[in-house]
Amino acid sequence: MDPRLELLNLKTSLSAIADLVLPRVCVVCGRPLLLQENHICTLCLADLPETHFAGNSHNPMADRFNSMIDNDQFEPYAYAAALFYYQDISSFRNITRSLKYEGNIPAGKYFARILGRRLSSSVLYMDVDLVIPVPLHWRRRWRRGYNQAEVIARQLADILDAKLEPRLLRRCRRTRSQATLSMKDKQSNVAGAFALRMRRHRSLGIQPRHILIVDDVFTTGATLAACHSALRMAFPPSVRISVATLGFVG
Repeated sequence: MDPRLELLNLKTSLSAIADLVLPRVCVVCGRPLLLQENHICTLCLADLPETHFAGNSHNPMADRFNSMIDNDQFEPYAYAAALFYYQDISSFRNITRSLKYEGNIPAGKYFARILGRRLSSSVLYMDVDLVIPVPLHWRRRWRRGYNQAEVIARQLADILDAKLEPRLLRRCRRTRSQATLSMKDKQSNVAGAFALRMRRHRSLGIQPRHILIVDDVFTTGATLAACHSALRMAFPPSVRISVATLGFVG
């Protein structure tokens, strides 16, 4: 027998045994996963409400984001893309919620890599050379143990062959949860909440052409716009700054 088939059979057998001991379930619907399925069942994957924003320079997410930043005649139109439409009434929201609140980092990486493949196949994002996750306040990161935006950003940077810089931005103050705030209150909540670490900026080692800011979900865009404002303190309009998230609240 071909040794590769023996290895495959062994891997399949071990996976089957592991599923008996600790069953894997679909992150969306909770259905037990088949051996060939990872994190999401085939049925839910087929129904994933993808946005297809990666191939469109002008889309609802990009339009909303550009309306929030200080566009002038020298500021390039910021691209924006998300993997799927996020709705509170939809079970697909579990994709980001399981990463953010349940520590399901493997699932977060899995869906981030799907998003990364969408971005890498688009001419809009092929020149991204610096990826920056939205930072957490140090207390929240210490309590959670990780930054969900950095989990996503790390996968995108790998696929886009870009430099990851998780410490270029810092959160100056702890902000309230954005979940229950109005659009106006969300903007006030994060206004001035982020700052650039100038020492990290000086030691970057590259002069980026296209920066990608990454978060888990795009709601109003207030948090991402605040990060954009902080980055513009150091990067001129000749450097394009765009955004990417897993979910988009349409």
